[in-house]
Amino acid sequence: MMELYGPCREAFSGPDGFDRVLALQGQVYREMDGRRTLRFTLDGRGFFAKLHFGIGWKEIFKNLLQGKRPVLGADNEREAIRRLEQLGVATMKVAGFGYRGRNPARRQSFLITEELDNTISLEDVCLPWKRKPPSVAFKRALLAKVATITRTLHDHGINHRDLYICHFLLDKSSVRPDPDWPRLYLIDLHRVQIRDKIPRRWAVKDVAGLYFSSLDIGLTQRDLFRFMKIYRGSSLREVLRTESRFWEDVVRRAIRLYVKTFGHRPSNSGENA
Repeated sequence: MMELYGPCREAFSGPDGFDRVLALQGQVYREMDGRRTLRFTLDGRGFFAKLHFGIGWKEIFKNLLQGKRPVLGADNEREAIRRLEQLGVATMKVAGFGYRGRNPARRQSFLITEELDNTISLEDVCLPWKRKPPSVAFKRALLAKVATITRTLHDHGINHRDLYICHFLLDKSSVRPDPDWPRLYLIDLHRVQIRDKIPRRWAVKDVAGLYFSSLDIGLTQRDLFRFMKIYRGSSLREVLRTESRFWEDVVRRAIRLYVKTFGHRPSNSGENA
């Protein structure tokens, strides 16, 4: 089965189209067992292809034994994009999708998305903030947008599993007074889980990922409180009264990840926030 749109329809249609997609060459961004992500150009436009060649039974059983749902191919990310589109969360635009094979360990699939032009990751946006703070309006607007997107996901049973600020892309062309300013795209959805209701531990993991990736950008206690209020859609008094354990778990998990990643504790952990 294949779905192709725009330039990809002309480039990869035909009986050998699936093989030509899997043989794509370009700038490789990630290569793991059974999966490759690369950028290529077509008719002068940039695209990203995520190619899945089958993860094998060993990887499937390893995930199951660890209590994780194995990601078998591009289907998961395709479904996540559809769901985010339904919820009004800006994300990647699909240019091609396909799968073949019934054996889950050897199933092949691909997802092609259009390159998001004129964007920059929030990680790069926030990198200089400690030595050169942004305007209060811009920082508050970004924080509110990230909190709102995260709340939208979690309120609708969606957890990202890799929710770091580097996976939010800022559209540099979006400016005030555009009501959608600042426009953020959420990317890297291949491990997204969708349920009727998100389990607490997965909500903690997502929010802790955001906090971990923001520990070195100079956020204040007031910034953290603002995020908490918007994420929960409630007053700070109510959040602190009813959910202190949740936020304590978020902080502990974020700090553990920071120490594991960098070998030392963050200088401003906010553990007392």
